[in-house]
Amino acid sequence: MKRFYTISLFTALLSFYGCKEDVVPKPSAHLRLEYDRAQYASFANHCPYTFDMNDAAVIAEKKDCSFTIDYPKMKATVYLTYKPVQNNINSLLRDAQKLTYEHVIKADDIIEQPYINPDRDVYGMFYRVGGNAATNTQFYVTDSVKHFVAGSVYFYAKPNFDSIMPAADYISKDLRILMETLEWK
Repeated sequence: MKRFYTISLFTALLSFYGCKEDVVPKPSAHLRLEYDRAQYASFANHCPYTFDMNDAAVIAEKKDCSFTIDYPKMKATVYLTYKPVQNNINSLLRDAQKLTYEHVIKADDIIEQPYINPDRDVYGMFYRVGGNAATNTQFYVTDSVKHFVAGSVYFYAKPNFDSIMPAADYISKDLRILMETLEWK
């Protein structure tokens, strides 16, 4: 009888500990970020180009027709740089491409999308940089004779692409609109 109690106790303890589920820590969660639908308005001033930009953004002219476009809700800034072309188009193109490919160390991939609009005389390249790079969207446009504009977006946060992806996609669409609506005066 003693043997029966020992076996019963052992079976009960075994089933009690054997049926317990393993404790697994929950993965880190990120906030779900949703933004209002973008509304665009034309921006023009004394500079030799115009473009459409998101109404939710705040634009400030720096110097020589270069701008910053701030997205306060997303803690991001788009930097637009204007340079006149003075027999230096090759160096301007090389510098813009070099700036993009400096992020190749942290980037998972870099997707190049050429942009050609012969009606407006606007030609350029749109870059999507995947991964934890400091900037995930860049572009440049030129008429190759007089004007050159380059743009890139930077977030004021550690470049963790998973957490900033909704904001990065939103601003990337805005940059594409900016690039596609840009006109020379």
